[in-house]
Amino acid sequence: MKLSSAWLLALVPGAACAAIRMDGADAQEPAWGSSPVAIGPDDMDAAIFGQESAKSHITFGSGSSGSFKVPLFLRDGMDPKSRARRRQERQRRAKSLGEQSLSNGTTAIITNVRDYYYYGYVAIGNPPQKFSVVFDTGSSNIWVPGEACASQACAQHHRFSDRASSTFHASPQKIQIQYGTGFIAGDIGIDNVRVTESLALRNQSFAMTRVEDKTFTLPRSQFDGLFGLGFTGGAEGAVRAPIDTMVAEKILDQPVFSVKLFRGSENGNGEIAFGSFDTSYAKQLQWIDVYGDIFWATTMEGIFYGDEPANYLYGADAAAAATATLPAAQKARASRKALLDTGSSLIYGDMFTLSAMSARIGANLQTGEIPCSALAALKPFHFVLGGKRFSMTPNEYIFHDPATGVCEVQWMPVSEYLWIMGIPFLQSHYSVYDIKGHRMGLARMKR
Repeated sequence: MKLSSAWLLALVPGAACAAIRMDGADAQEPAWGSSPVAIGPDDMDAAIFGQESAKSHITFGSGSSGSFKVPLFLRDGMDPKSRARRRQERQRRAKSLGEQSLSNGTTAIITNVRDYYYYGYVAIGNPPQKFSVVFDTGSSNIWVPGEACASQACAQHHRFSDRASSTFHASPQKIQIQYGTGFIAGDIGIDNVRVTESLALRNQSFAMTRVEDKTFTLPRSQFDGLFGLGFTGGAEGAVRAPIDTMVAEKILDQPVFSVKLFRGSENGNGEIAFGSFDTSYAKQLQWIDVYGDIFWATTMEGIFYGDEPANYLYGADAAAAATATLPAAQKARASRKALLDTGSSLIYGDMFTLSAMSARIGANLQTGEIPCSALAALKPFHFVLGGKRFSMTPNEYIFHDPATGVCEVQWMPVSEYLWIMGIPFLQSHYSVYDIKGHRMGLARMKR
C-alpha cells in the first residue's frame, strides 16, 4: 500500500501547518468556518507563484528554505529484512548500471518504481559516467552524488569523478537545495551531459553533491540524482536549466518535450520524448498557459465531483467573484496555482479542499483509506486548470494495493496556494511541455 496521510505528515516537518511565503507574506491556511478574504490588486503577493524573484522567498513548513519540493516516499522500513534487501539491491544496481545503455533516439525510457517515482539514465563526462536520475518537471537543476560526498546516501550510489573526465570544468559556484524532507549541498561543475544516444548537452552546468541527507538513501531512493526539467528561473546556483540549454543550442527538432507515465498495473514504465510529441494525441490536447518562469505551473480554478455543481476548491467561488472585474493578468496573479510535477508521488493541496473531497467519497480523514468495495459507486473528480477541465476516475485517484487489499486516496494536504499535481494525475494525462510557447498540453492517456 502507499503511505497513509498520517504517516506522510509525520515525515514532512511542519506539513500540517505548511505555508508558502512569497515576498515576505505568509499564506497560512484560514480557520475552519472563516470567510475567504477578498483579494484586491494591492494585496495579491501572498498568492503569487512565479513572479520575478519570488523563488528566493519561498519557504516550506517551519525553518526550511530554498526550492519548494514535495518529497518522494517509499514504504520500506529499516527492519533486518529491509536492510538485507537494501544490500542486495545495492549490489544488483552496481552491476546492472554498468550494463545499462542509454535510450536510443531522442526518447528516454523511464522505469516505474511502484508508482512512487520514475527514473531513467544519463551519462556525464568523457568517458561517460552513468547515473540513474528522476526526470523532474518540479525542479530545474541536474545533480548527482559527488566523489567528495561522504554521506550514507552517496556511499550507496554512483558518484561522479571530476578527475576521470577529460571534458570537466570546475566552477566556483556552490549549491544547496532544501526539499520537503530532503536536503543536498555541493559544488557546480560543467561537463557534457548525454540524455539519450542522440541527445547531448555540451558544457552543461550540474551539481556534484558533498552532502545528502537520509531521504536519498536506499531502499527509499533507488535513483542517484535528479534531472530538472523546469525553467532557468527555478534553478539554484545561477545556472542554466537543461531545457533552456536544449533550446539555446538548437538540439531539439521542436522546442518541446512530452511525458507518458504508465501505471505499474499497465505497461509498468514510461517515456519522455525530447523535441517531439505523439501526434495521435494532437486533436485531444487541451493547451493551458504556464504562469511565471520557474516551473510548469498554471492557474487553478476549481475541483468538481461527478456532475455536482459544488466547487470543492476552498474559497474559489469567493475569489472568482472578488477578482471578476480585474484584468486577466491580475486575475491570474491572484488565483491558486497548480504545478505539474513528475517528481512528486501524490497530489498535494490544501487540507480544507482535500478533507472535503475525502468526506464526499467516504474516505477516512486521517488515513485516507476507503473500502475497496466502494469504488464501483464513486464518480470522477474534475480539476479545472488554466480554465480547462481534466478528470480522474475513481481507479485513478484511489490507490488499490492488491497485496494488502487496502484502498486509499492519492492526495495529501500540504499548502493552500500551490497545488502539486503529481504522478497520479500525470499517469491519467499525457502531457506536452512547450518550452518557447510557455504552455502545456494535456490529454487523457490512452490505455
